[in-house]
Amino acid sequence: MGPVSGVVVYLLVWWMVFMCALPFKEDPQINRVPGTPGSAPENPYIKKKFLWSCLISALIWVVIYYLIDIKIIDFREMAAEMPLV
Repeated sequence: MGPVSGVVVYLLVWWMVFMCALPFKEDPQINRVPGTPGSAPENPYIKKKFLWSCLISALIWVVIYYLIDIKIIDFREMAAEMPLV
C-alpha cells in the first residue's frame, strides 16, 4: 500500500468510526436553550469522540495494512481474475 492509498484508507476508516461514535453518550438538554431542538445534546463530547475515533481508526488501519502487506487481501489478483466484459 502506497502512502496516498494508506492515507485514503485511514480517512475512510476514520470517517466511518467517527460517524458510529457520534450517537454514544449523548445527554439530552436539561435546561433547553431557546432556538435549539429538544434533541440537541447538552454536551456532545466531540473532542473525546474525535480522539477515540483517531485511536480506533489507527488500530483498524494497522490490521488492514497488515492484511494487504502479507497478501491475504490482494486487489491486483482480484482484478486479474475478473472477467472482461
